[in-house]
Amino acid sequence: MTSFSLDQTEIRACYQAFSKQLEQELNELEPALIDIRRTLHKNPEVSGEEKQTSQLICKTLRDVGLTPQLMQNEIGVITDVTLGTPAPDAPRIAIRADIDALRITDQKEVDYCSHNPGVGHLCGHDAHTAIALGAALSSRSFTEIFNTEWPGQGLRLRFIFQPAEEICMGARWMVEQGAMENVAAIIGLHMDPEIEAGTANIRYGVMTAFCDEVHFEIHGTGAHAARPHHGNDPITTAAQLISSLYQNLPRSIDSRMPAVFTIGQITSGQAPNVIPEIAVLKGSLRSTNDHAREILHRRIEDITAGIAQSTGTRIETLFKSPLPAVVNDSTISAALEQASRDILGSEQVGLIDMPSMGGEDFSIYLQSTPGSMLRLGCAKPGQKTAFLHSPFFDIDERVLTLGSRILLQTALLLSLNPQLIKKGS
Repeated sequence: MTSFSLDQTEIRACYQAFSKQLEQELNELEPALIDIRRTLHKNPEVSGEEKQTSQLICKTLRDVGLTPQLMQNEIGVITDVTLGTPAPDAPRIAIRADIDALRITDQKEVDYCSHNPGVGHLCGHDAHTAIALGAALSSRSFTEIFNTEWPGQGLRLRFIFQPAEEICMGARWMVEQGAMENVAAIIGLHMDPEIEAGTANIRYGVMTAFCDEVHFEIHGTGAHAARPHHGNDPITTAAQLISSLYQNLPRSIDSRMPAVFTIGQITSGQAPNVIPEIAVLKGSLRSTNDHAREILHRRIEDITAGIAQSTGTRIETLFKSPLPAVVNDSTISAALEQASRDILGSEQVGLIDMPSMGGEDFSIYLQSTPGSMLRLGCAKPGQKTAFLHSPFFDIDERVLTLGSRILLQTALLLSLNPQLIKKGS
């Protein structure tokens, strides 16, 4: 693990002064951040449609003198902030927030419940956005600290407000539009309703799974339901295929390697007394090891070919929308951990033992730049937990200022130790 001990007296003094003023700034900003988060929560927009959200972000940034850039199709925003007078080769640290909502009905009985029927911020992206905005808004006042405590130095930041995380496309769009140009490291966080507000968890290494959509199109021969011998039933084939995949895939790889295959959608037929021509299955494959993923791909193709031959059907298999795993860089994770301990207290920060089988397109940024994500506790003490993607999901809004502080202090730690970023891990 990389150490961020800040042994040099002048560096430690700069960091401590920055931390103290940051806490004061964000305490003053807290009501505004809560209002921003609730405004977003009331007006959620699904992936690829976040125009009003993007306009709100731009206005908020412009109101404090920043110059945000609205991305293609008027969704997504980036803005750069420079504090003090950093050296020309000082690393630029990116802070990323996702801004889209889910197609789930918000069922909470609160005055900031979603006003958009069937759409809700039930994964915490409204909080992520408010946290990144808090970091951007508060950072504007820190040039004086650098000039007095650490003259000739500074901090270079880029804030990335990314659309379409829920469909795993937004990070690709942002990268294609240059959001990661000249970025040395990227950091982010995600709400975690399984731990209380005021706590955080860090993961070193693989944090989320490799994710693939897997589509199967089974072509059979239609017939009357009373005379199945006249046709070739694709639904029967679908049942065999699902059973075989569920039974055999877990035994295809080392049992110590986490992997999950799930069929989530079956479409076939239009009448109960007709054997259809086609059955379509859609599912997801999740793994935490690239070698295991390759083995599972081949095994799926082998099983599919065997079922097709034995049933006399034709099965088309498509692996779609591959998403890499989030692999947290150890140096940047250490900075996130140090900042979290400084703000929350050492006893409030834990380590994540096992990777999540969920997907996160933060991984797209990591294909070219080292980075790390933090899990920030958001559960309200003493209340029943509503998990991510639940229609009752909500947060303890104290996490907004805590998240902003953690991200900004992490960025400062990385800027104070640029040789560690360049070295990598």
